[in-house]
Amino acid sequence: MKTNDLPKALACAIHAARRAGALMRRNDLVAKRINQQSQHDIKLELDVLCQKLIEKTLLTAFPNTAVLGEEGVAGTPGADWRWVVDPIDGTVNFTYGVPHACVSIALQRRGKAGFATVVGVVFDPFCDEMWTAIRGQPARLNGRPIHASRRKNLNEAIVAIGFAKDAASLRRNLPVFNALVRRVRKIRMMGAAALSLVYVASGRFDAYLESGIKLWDIAAAGLILECAGGDFWHRPLPRHEQYEMLANNGFLRRKIQLVAAKARRR
Repeated sequence: MKTNDLPKALACAIHAARRAGALMRRNDLVAKRINQQSQHDIKLELDVLCQKLIEKTLLTAFPNTAVLGEEGVAGTPGADWRWVVDPIDGTVNFTYGVPHACVSIALQRRGKAGFATVVGVVFDPFCDEMWTAIRGQPARLNGRPIHASRRKNLNEAIVAIGFAKDAASLRRNLPVFNALVRRVRKIRMMGAAALSLVYVASGRFDAYLESGIKLWDIAAAGLILECAGGDFWHRPLPRHEQYEMLANNGFLRRKIQLVAAKARRR
């Protein structure tokens, strides 16, 4: 793959996301087969089926790439180009019949500092909303350019927060939740990380924070947010492919970080 292949790669990712989204819609009202579950997470048979469908679509068009997904790894090991896929982000919502889940597909290129996302696609099949971005170009929702909000005050902001599956995430973010809920206009807990990120990119939310989030949850939507003029702050955690993240409109990072730091010291 070459840099001038990025428009073709975007089109391929859109096609793959729509195919997986159609499979989700067909199974929306069907009893879900659970492969694995824990207190805070569910893995469906449909997760695997959607990922296989996405892998086949991507690797047929670009056979010399790798695929890193929530449901495993495929393609060419060690490739300089890799797809990062979450076939169903918001699986618990989807399992319970809550129509707030999406497909997330990113294309990353290896560089001197590691992999960087160059193409991002997030598709909500229930609202028929497709967010897309190529690095260096405007982010789009259903083909129309989008931009993060301009709100600068916490008391006007809608902030999403997420809690990962482990106890460490709960301990780290519960004090922040308790502090922010008194400072912002509204707190939202939506249950689909990629959608919360692209909602910030679209100006619907003003910020979103979570600790312990996975790479495939944020790779595509993080690029979309950056291309929409937002601020995608994230840092890797010691646990494999996990990150602490504070996505925001570009005006609220420092204010939220100060609230969070004070809450965690108590």
